[in-house]
Amino acid sequence: MKFEKLRLEELILFKPERFFDERGYFQESYSKKKFDEIVGEDVTFVQDNFSLSKKGVFRGIHLQKKPFQQGKLVKVTFGTVIDFAIDLRPDSKNYLQWEKVLLSEENGHQLWIPEGFGHAFFTISELAHFNYKTTNFYNKESEDCIIWNDPKIGISLDEYDIDMKISKKDLEGGKL
Repeated sequence: MKFEKLRLEELILFKPERFFDERGYFQESYSKKKFDEIVGEDVTFVQDNFSLSKKGVFRGIHLQKKPFQQGKLVKVTFGTVIDFAIDLRPDSKNYLQWEKVLLSEENGHQLWIPEGFGHAFFTISELAHFNYKTTNFYNKESEDCIIWNDPKIGISLDEYDIDMKISKKDLEGGKL
């Protein structure tokens, strides 16, 4: 399994190898042994989630607060999204810094987002199937939402000429 540590070193972009033939391709999408070795810790996933999003949907910025923080391994199995991971750990040297990566069915990449990071994505294809594993169960009382355009974070989607669709909950997200 190939991987790339991103500028925010806790974020890891996994690049599964694909084996093509006349039938299509095969890829190993997850191996606990390889994943733990690359991440450098024993990670246990307890829940798998799926969302279907139409073009222009922006979901996030979401996170779970202590003691129900979640690490996430995210991927797209159909379509294309721009995925964002934002360091929201107040004691981190990278506090409020973020990374964005293109996740698509074509590239097959997966992004590891550790606990303490906010997460969001923007759908740029007509439809996207977004899949992710979490290291903790969802807890409504620990849910937090930060508005996508919080000026302290500085995410911009100006380069995309796509009408945004944002849920009421996400539009009412707090500011830092």
